[in-house]
Amino acid sequence: MPITIFSHPSCYYHENGVDHPECPERLSAINDQLIRSGMEYVVMQRDASPATKEALYLAHGKRYVDELFAKAPTEGHIWLDPDTIMGPKSLNAALHAAGSGINAVDQVMQGSNEQAFCAVRPPGHHATREQAMGFCLLNNIAIAAEHALNTYQLSRIAIVDFDVHHGNGTEDIFQHEPRVLFCSSFEHPLYPYTGADSSNEHIINLPLAGGCRSSAWREQVQQHWLPAIDAFAPQLILISAGFDGHAEDEMAHFMLREEDYQWIASELKQLADKHCQGRIVAMLEGGYALSALGRSVVAFLKGLL
Repeated sequence: MPITIFSHPSCYYHENGVDHPECPERLSAINDQLIRSGMEYVVMQRDASPATKEALYLAHGKRYVDELFAKAPTEGHIWLDPDTIMGPKSLNAALHAAGSGINAVDQVMQGSNEQAFCAVRPPGHHATREQAMGFCLLNNIAIAAEHALNTYQLSRIAIVDFDVHHGNGTEDIFQHEPRVLFCSSFEHPLYPYTGADSSNEHIINLPLAGGCRSSAWREQVQQHWLPAIDAFAPQLILISAGFDGHAEDEMAHFMLREEDYQWIASELKQLADKHCQGRIVAMLEGGYALSALGRSVVAFLKGLL
């Protein structure tokens, strides 16, 4: 089965300002590399629909969601935290980013051996239940997980987050939810300076030093994540796919390559085939070196295939 890529034109119109790393060109870089690699012929592309407030309330506090809608500017911009900006078109972009995850979950749950990738922005994994932060307004992967738990009555979802920054928002939302196994690898110490000592039975954090190379990262994943996911036997695998651990990305100090993203996708696909009919939804998080981002996404998709 081909992979479905969900996106939406509105995701290009969320503006962070000149020279900001989280820029619309990120999505263009992915599309350009899909064309250059020939992958556009083996994926299906679909427009996402916006998430409803009711879907957001499952992962975020009602007051936070309502305030986000109320203070969305019609001109100019506001700062939601020292790193996170909101302009006139940001809320629409964030709603379509969150909606893409819901669409993707529906697609894979209603089919067999289905995988989906959400090429959207703004990213989501730093947004906590009650707070925007780290370029993230809404926690896209958490909203997708809550939709899967509630709509399809699932009892075991694995979320894998290989962004170079700790997925603190996702951990915040699911820290007391044993139906969700959360696995996050990240450089430590590094923004948001969390996760090094907050693991529990269903949260498996891998804090790794700057300069971490492929062999060390893969060894940690093989030792800690893969056996745990296998034992958990997930009914759905969700992936916060951040590609800012690439050696060319200046946002952090990992030394991963696109082959590592192909490898992790392949490993997770094998587990999905074993436990949940191949059902995987991946959501774009970080990745700011444009050429490396495009190449890494293509490599990751090849791993899913």
